[in-house]
Amino acid sequence: MPYKLLTINYKLMKRIVFATNNQHKLQEIRDILGSGYEVVSLKEIGCDVDIPETGNTLEENALQKAQYVYDHYHVSCFADDTGLEVEALDGAPGVHSARYAEGTDHDSEANMAKLLRELNGKENRQARFRTVICYIEKQDVCPCGCTSIKKIHQFEGIVNGHIATEKHGTEGFGYDPIFVPEGYDKSFAELGEEIKNGISHRARAVAKLVEYLKKNKIHSCSIQNRITL
Repeated sequence: MPYKLLTINYKLMKRIVFATNNQHKLQEIRDILGSGYEVVSLKEIGCDVDIPETGNTLEENALQKAQYVYDHYHVSCFADDTGLEVEALDGAPGVHSARYAEGTDHDSEANMAKLLRELNGKENRQARFRTVICYIEKQDVCPCGCTSIKKIHQFEGIVNGHIATEKHGTEGFGYDPIFVPEGYDKSFAELGEEIKNGISHRARAVAKLVEYLKKNKIHSCSIQNRITL
């Protein structure tokens, strides 16, 4: 009589959900992590929601996005928020970097134009990019995954530099054409993806995330049905 034999295989998984549908950020993270990790977007898990970012800090926004994914999809995930903090503007645009120009949403050209106007005539053009990653980890108490606990981790990456007086370069996104990292005489947009991904704020935050992941290997249980006569 035919019967089903349930086979349980335990294998190391390096698949991780990144709470974004921003293709620029997604590709940047994939490039930084390399082939050892499969980075999955919100769209790839069936999430088309524009998750709100109503926090007053980068830390609050990153947590808010990661928490939404964890609560609705019950998977380990990470989210990030990044801000450009300009010394002469008391840390602005900061948490409002993506919507710095009034009445806009992720309009890089408008944001850069406003920032250059605000810095017009100012000698101090020191600035820094800061990224905060919030990783919410689902840890299975039982190997079959029926019982789990949640752990929250945060990782920060910072790159110092200054704001140029005009745009330079065509690579990258966001404020990259006007941000010159410390130790370089070219903007992020001129340096290119390879160099940027090795020194950027996001790269430094991701490096800390990867270090944690390697020390605390992610395991998953895959269940296969096999029909045997």
